[in-house]
Amino acid sequence: MGPITAEVEVDAPRERAFELLADLALRPTFTDHFVTDFHLTRIEPRGVGAGARFRLALWPRSIWMDTTVVESEPPHKVVERGFGGRGNRIPTRTVWEVLEGAGPLTLLRVSLWTEPSNPVDIALEKLSGAAMRLERDLREAMRRAREILESEAPPGKRVGVAGGNAHATGIP
Repeated sequence: MGPITAEVEVDAPRERAFELLADLALRPTFTDHFVTDFHLTRIEPRGVGAGARFRLALWPRSIWMDTTVVESEPPHKVVERGFGGRGNRIPTRTVWEVLEGAGPLTLLRVSLWTEPSNPVDIALEKLSGAAMRLERDLREAMRRAREILESEAPPGKRVGVAGGNAHATGIP
């Protein structure tokens, strides 16, 4: 399936927008309406190698997904690859882009692909309407990211790694 794309223009500097999108510890602040049980797989939540595992709510089921940052080009793009579904057999790719918008605006875009090869996974993806649901959820996530970036408040509580050194990572 895919690419499923959502985008929004924000009145915030590109660097600040990139920091929000590239930091996996902040991801639940704008995706928690369709992503649950989010936890980091590495202590460092930014840059190549940073990873997370989470449950993606797709009716009629929720599936476990994992993602790892494979490419980071500040302040332009973050590319993630991962797997999801039963037995982690569905490859996924997510690209977060921070582009120059009209005038002082910044354009945020997220694109998501899944590549199921198992006939059961292909059928479930089509019958469940997963693409429409994910597109709606990603649009809402981009809207929520805009609210965070355009407010003066800090983005929210950071997710940590169980057993990680909170003092070394700066996570309260």
